[in-house]
Amino acid sequence: MNVANPVVEKTLAFAEFDTTLMSAAKDSPWLSNGAVTEEFNPSYSVLERLLSIPVRNKAVTRSGRFAQGVDAWLAHELRRAGFDADLVWPRPEAPRVLSSDILDLLRRLPERLADEVHESIMAGKAGSTDARILGRAYMKQTDVVMTHWSTGPELLLSTKAMTSSFGKNLANRYEEAYGDAANLRARYPLAAVGFFFVQRATILESEPAAFRRTVDMIRKLRDFGDGFGYTATGLLLVDWDDDSDNPEVRCVHPPVPQDIATAQFLNAMVDTVLKVTPIDLHEAARARRAGEVAPLPGHEWVDEQQDALF
Repeated sequence: MNVANPVVEKTLAFAEFDTTLMSAAKDSPWLSNGAVTEEFNPSYSVLERLLSIPVRNKAVTRSGRFAQGVDAWLAHELRRAGFDADLVWPRPEAPRVLSSDILDLLRRLPERLADEVHESIMAGKAGSTDARILGRAYMKQTDVVMTHWSTGPELLLSTKAMTSSFGKNLANRYEEAYGDAANLRARYPLAAVGFFFVQRATILESEPAAFRRTVDMIRKLRDFGDGFGYTATGLLLVDWDDDSDNPEVRCVHPPVPQDIATAQFLNAMVDTVLKVTPIDLHEAARARRAGEVAPLPGHEWVDEQQDALF
């Protein structure tokens, strides 16, 4: 009997998204048609292309590939915001979780030796597909992370995807999310700790009461000033045609209230990081937030990988 290897499954899942992410624009999310905006402009079209991959492969619920598409996209959005690509996990190429100091060493090594070390990392435990973060009470596998040994975790983001059985599973997701918020915020009170929930839009017709509870849940998971809730929470609806031979995922926006929509979520996460760090850190992100066209730090390695592919 063949037993699936979860590490291999996750590696393959992220690899499915690489071409889409490499070709995606890395423009500032606070510029729209050349005009400066106060609201983050998410690249929803990139997310739609990413999520269409597992949907077409009939892998929406299998191996977490749908949810990993969300993780890969949110990491991409943080890089668009101007944060160093080396610090944001999952990284845009394997290994998805790797210290930026090791990456810097690889860039300084002769090419042949760098390739050998990279292969050793991929075969060993130095690189990973999971970011496990110690909270107050337990280790938490965190979906999207921005960290460095000198600063500790600055951004911790948990994601959940729900495409069916909404009412049946909603209470469990609520309990898990609330516990994770308390676990992480207690150890990292200054970090931006977020929860992002993606649901299939069929909930609007099949279980409208569950959608109302979802909206209420997303709001109540936030920090009310006691330090126990999330820094920011967000909800996004997506849908596709099950009868299509080549289904395309689309984002469904109007039913989601603006106070829990994706744009405000990303705004809050970015602004929290910038607010609690010295002004000489995350300079590119600060410049982009101010409406400037700033080059992105830490993308040289990604560009080299892209050149090698094409």
